[in-house]
Amino acid sequence: MKKLTFLVCIGICLSLSELMAQNKMEDNKVQVWPNVLNSSLEGIVTDAKDKTPLAGATIFLPDVKKGAIADKAGYFKIQGINSGHYLVEISFQGYATIIENIDIEGISKHDYVLTASIVEQEAVTVTGVSFATRIKQNPQPVSVVKHDDLLHITSSNIMDALSKSVPGLSVLTTGPAISKPFIRGLGYNRVVIVNDGVRQEGQQWGDEHGIEIDDYSVQRAEVLKGPASLMYGSDAIAGVVNIQSQLPAPEGNLKINVQSEFQSNSGLRGFFANIAGTKNGFSWNAYGDYKGAHDYKNKYDGYVFNSKFFNKNFGGMLGYTGSWGSSRLLFSSFNQHLGIVEGERDEVSGAFIKPIAGGDNALATDADFKSITPLVPFQQINHIKITSDNTFNIGKQRMDLVLGLQRNQRREFGNPDNTSIPVAYFDLKTMSYALRYHIISNKNLKTSIGVSGMYQTNTNRAEESIIPDYDLFDIGAYAFTQYTKDKWSLSGGLRFDNRHVQGKEMFSDGLQKFDAFATNFGNISASAGLAYQATKALTVKANIARGFRAPNFAELASNGAHEGTNRYEVGSNLLKSEISTQADAGIELATKHISFTASAFYNNITNFIFYEKVAAANGGDSILVDEESGNDLYVFRFDQKNAYLYGLELHVDIHPHPFDWLHFENTFSFTRAQFNQPVDGTKNIPNIPAARLVSELKGNFLAKGNTLKNLYFGITGDASFKQENAFTAFNTETPTDGYYLINIGVGTDIAKKGKSLFSIHLDANNITDVAYQSHLSRLKYTAINNATGRQGVFGMGRNFSIKINVPITYKL
Repeated sequence: MKKLTFLVCIGICLSLSELMAQNKMEDNKVQVWPNVLNSSLEGIVTDAKDKTPLAGATIFLPDVKKGAIADKAGYFKIQGINSGHYLVEISFQGYATIIENIDIEGISKHDYVLTASIVEQEAVTVTGVSFATRIKQNPQPVSVVKHDDLLHITSSNIMDALSKSVPGLSVLTTGPAISKPFIRGLGYNRVVIVNDGVRQEGQQWGDEHGIEIDDYSVQRAEVLKGPASLMYGSDAIAGVVNIQSQLPAPEGNLKINVQSEFQSNSGLRGFFANIAGTKNGFSWNAYGDYKGAHDYKNKYDGYVFNSKFFNKNFGGMLGYTGSWGSSRLLFSSFNQHLGIVEGERDEVSGAFIKPIAGGDNALATDADFKSITPLVPFQQINHIKITSDNTFNIGKQRMDLVLGLQRNQRREFGNPDNTSIPVAYFDLKTMSYALRYHIISNKNLKTSIGVSGMYQTNTNRAEESIIPDYDLFDIGAYAFTQYTKDKWSLSGGLRFDNRHVQGKEMFSDGLQKFDAFATNFGNISASAGLAYQATKALTVKANIARGFRAPNFAELASNGAHEGTNRYEVGSNLLKSEISTQADAGIELATKHISFTASAFYNNITNFIFYEKVAAANGGDSILVDEESGNDLYVFRFDQKNAYLYGLELHVDIHPHPFDWLHFENTFSFTRAQFNQPVDGTKNIPNIPAARLVSELKGNFLAKGNTLKNLYFGITGDASFKQENAFTAFNTETPTDGYYLINIGVGTDIAKKGKSLFSIHLDANNITDVAYQSHLSRLKYTAINNATGRQGVFGMGRNFSIKINVPITYKL
């Protein structure tokens, strides 16, 4: 690890020295690259109806991460831009976003007129493409969730929030603090998480391992559905969740944001503060937050023992942007303590019990429920990430160099006699790298070539281990092209990857637990797609992609039990890579009074990896006794079969004239998945979410109010259908009943003379207090309550929440 740290430090120092050298050259008016012009973009943003200036409108160039905020006169100016062809995004709350391609050379002047709209019909994506692209021109389905959207959502973590707003995205949960993303029925290492340009590397293979990203710091998230191995290499066969946290403030602005939150059900309280600024190209950012919650409750279980958690996170960024390019150094620290819900109950009363010193159990008390400090068993997660993100302009072309260093430390505590020593301790260290060269042949043709990969080591630092110590090296090279002409947009590319993995020999109590092994996984990824804008309102898309996923180390070599699960897992280093071939087709219709989107897919997967219960010789379940807790553990093993998945997502938003303030929004998602051949009498694949229909009736008012501004009110019906297509082989899964939740939300900006001072958001979730179990809840399979006959733990009951957000902007 010392060599790894040394290499990353060299990369960071080189980027910072480059930054300082370029800055010095600019001061001396020395041209860094030939043919580079210090160009600028300026103009005025006004309202289409009354021609008044739109102070506060945002103008942003995604490819170079530079932007500006319109002043009182609607005027903006972005300086220090390399001359060339750019995509520009102009947005303002309550107005339809404008996205267009422009040429910038010298002093370029462009004025923009925005039209009031309660429906967002345009967005930019940077996920899975070589350059910033209009979503309408991207063949693959992409959903964008902005910071303002997240303020309207009550959740306990970022993946939970995204699952409530993105069709086709579900979460596998182990309590309120752990939500793992599943895209169109595929999760774990099949989904790549990208945070501020670097793929997030934690312990994605485990049910009880969440995503180590602070949700309060998220400014924007993009969800790409479908194989994305072409741009991201192994593991992205389901899709990508790209989260942007630390974005530079617009030039000449200081932005301060303070946010607080409270939820009644679990007593969740959260506080967040952020300050960011940019002056003369220099950017900085700093944030910190705290979130804590006691046990949540529902009408069947009462308080769910040990569902509590608390987070303490912070981070920052330093950067510089000039006509030569940009360099940013980012840091983040994620620190979380969370309880593990085992669901053990008293045999007679059905009340939750807790383990105590001496090997005994006692009934959980009200003080236990109301504390935010987790009790045994619990986890402590520390995730440190350092990123060096650099862009260099070479003439009208661009080169990116991104280096990342992460350390994920996950400690699991399960011994009530000694709560200071972890029974399991995973120490994962990752260095990731990406070098990309972007070629703009002309305004229609853009190409990127590059290499990317990572070096990773995992070390067990406690007595118990479920996977061996290992080393991993991954490298891939690719080329990707986008061609846009008139109404047509075509894109595609090719990539080759090689991953070398080496598991190390390990002994436990003098017995060999893991054999040493080494193997390579190599594969080719490809994609081709088109988008055709048939009319101004109608766009048709089609895409076909091939991706792959190398088995993770839990699948290759696991041999042990996890706290918080009832499983003993056994892996196999004979597993092969999964190969995914998926076809997508979709249409988008956006008119003044109706918006409609439909996307369908078919995904064929060769060598699909899954776990199943191991049958005993007598025909029952194979069971081991956990020496630590004395609990029975079902033995699971990993196997492979060919499989296929298909499904669709539908979205329709009706906002009828003359009631333009009203809209009726409906989203439906459905996924069906089967093995080609039955497994113990069933073809169904595990962990496939139930079909879901979300309907919202919402009103928007007072877009230009003086005291109350951007007022909204909405009522939502969230229906999860019965999932009868469970993976019932060896009693691994059971069918799940459907349920219907009703949520209400209201919010507004508090303004002074039309200028927003702060916003307040009130929500009531599950107002009918329905007791429900999601098909993807791991708590569904905890112990039976003998007092009621019900198995498992149920979801959160009625919950009221309040959020207050205070954004402040100063001119520097």
